[in-house]
Amino acid sequence: MPRSVLVCGASGFVGRRVVRTLREAGLSVTAGTSRTQDFQHDLTPEVWLPRVTGFDAVVNAVGLLRDTPRRQLEPVHHQAPAALFEACARAGVARVIQISANGVAHSPTRYATTKRAADEALLRLRAEGRLDATVLRPSIVFGRGGASAALFMALARLPVLVLPRAAVQAQVQPVAVPDVALAVLRLLQDGGPEIVTAVGPRALPLAAFIGELRRQRGQGGQGGQQPAHVIPLPDAPSRWSARLGDFVSSQPWSSESLALLEQDNIGDAAAFERVLGRPAVPVEQFVEAAWASDV
Repeated sequence: MPRSVLVCGASGFVGRRVVRTLREAGLSVTAGTSRTQDFQHDLTPEVWLPRVTGFDAVVNAVGLLRDTPRRQLEPVHHQAPAALFEACARAGVARVIQISANGVAHSPTRYATTKRAADEALLRLRAEGRLDATVLRPSIVFGRGGASAALFMALARLPVLVLPRAAVQAQVQPVAVPDVALAVLRLLQDGGPEIVTAVGPRALPLAAFIGELRRQRGQGGQGGQQPAHVIPLPDAPSRWSARLGDFVSSQPWSSESLALLEQDNIGDAAAFERVLGRPAVPVEQFVEAAWASDV
């Protein structure tokens, strides 16, 4: 089993939880952050080679939802990770885990295409026998510190939900952030297939997911059992609001996030359970297990 692990993106939402889980399991973890790694500009294997030399394993948890004035998707999602992976192969790093996202295999968004390009670069190295690698593709990751989770928790407070019509019935299969981190640990310990889809035990419409969070928060009357009223927002206003969000890079609502929410985001819960070695946290326990527990 790998003992020394470099986690890139260690200051991010998922990366922080991965570092914590690996350290609790007794692994020696080096936390790579923007202070020591620049995924915007570190685009060659030669830059990464001295950074990865000596590690048994590397985890890439770096990610953006969209372009910002200081960081763009193409270098951060694709070019820098591809250089990182090539450096790992040259340095003899035994195992690499790339944290990608479910749905990127077919989505035309720039978020998806840049993530997919890095995934494919890593899987080519695996196919060539140059390193052992797995691409971990989570569905919507829920937990304290996640921008999308914070948005869903805010929506769960509202008595009336105005959601994009195309997203109201889109099926999601949210996964708790502790389970994503545990999956990384299991894959480092045991290896795994080329691609693992990280999903919760059941799929449900987006509106029902927000309604479940509302129930757990005790919102509404009748002991928190009163659901919010859902108003589907027509396509044109949905896109207008998303375009307005494109100009505010500090919040998660944008054209990219709208496009991602409009497609189903589901997977094989039984296969993910086999990776974890136990059932994933059910959505009915999300607030207790992945929100309140991290206060």
